[in-house]
Amino acid sequence: MATKKKTNEESIEETDLMDEEVEEVVIEVPDGEPTIDDLPGVGPATAEKLVEAGFNELLSIAVMSPSELATAAELGEAVSAKIIAAAKKLANIGGFLSGNELLERRSHVMKLTSGSKALDELLGGGFETQAICEVYGEFGSGKTQIGHQLAVNTILPVEQGGFGGEVFYIDTEDTFRPERIAQMARGIGLEPEMILERIHVARAYNSAHQMLLVDEIKRMSRNIEVKLVIVDSLTSHFRSEYLGRGKLAERQQKLNKHLRELKQLSDICNALVLVTNQVHSKPDAMWGDPTKPVGGHIVGHASTFRIYLRKSKGGSRIARLVDSPNLPEGEAKFFVVAEGLRD
Repeated sequence: MATKKKTNEESIEETDLMDEEVEEVVIEVPDGEPTIDDLPGVGPATAEKLVEAGFNELLSIAVMSPSELATAAELGEAVSAKIIAAAKKLANIGGFLSGNELLERRSHVMKLTSGSKALDELLGGGFETQAICEVYGEFGSGKTQIGHQLAVNTILPVEQGGFGGEVFYIDTEDTFRPERIAQMARGIGLEPEMILERIHVARAYNSAHQMLLVDEIKRMSRNIEVKLVIVDSLTSHFRSEYLGRGKLAERQQKLNKHLRELKQLSDICNALVLVTNQVHSKPDAMWGDPTKPVGGHIVGHASTFRIYLRKSKGGSRIARLVDSPNLPEGEAKFFVVAEGLRD
């Protein structure tokens, strides 16, 4: 038995050596952008594990922590740390870049039209990729309507203000309506069946399920060009499951992790993440608007853009840009009509 075991081990070692030799041949003639196969010390078996876990690009590995990669790909934490370090070096992530290099990277950011010129101008040309855009307001202010309109517009070609990609919609409040999508599609002259075919919807029944759906989107992004991810709404389940001050810290930690994973997804896929948020009133507010978004500073810091919606006269809506890294505060007026968002 001992001899047989030794023979098996020797054959495994020989197979590993053969794999390493094959890998070396691939590395010697890399063509174009570096891939997972170019990572030093990563053989075909490890590469296969990474791909099966959804890590088919260097960027998706570089943004992970060692513990997360170890759990997802069933690797040792020390091995995961080495793989992440190598991925960061190959993908040129984690070091200092000049302003010109960052500006060149920003040239890949895309803009999505909302259907309202005023709202697009408020956002510097439209909703942009590689960003989390938070839209909050009281019920009936138009949050879900914006989500539906952006889902339709994402299917449009780039030259028409769209992304030409696919949409993933995480519905936590059962507010997604395919009939409304069909109305908006007809409003811009598109076939409803074609639009609905490219919008993938999942109902999230609790906060844990909501977070797992982001992992499912990452897995599906290997074969589908993800350009828009909508979470409607972000805080609904977290708000109802984690009650009282005793659960506040745990809620904020999970919410922070959820937002971080959404941001990673937007960076890896060059996609827009739109999250809608509920509000609450501050009874101690003596002056100004007492309406505040749920989620506190965690959501505020994680969101790239924050838009506050409120109802106005004549059925119009007012969108106020509350926070942006490069745009001034301002307001835009738009209408929600049968065909969608219009000026």
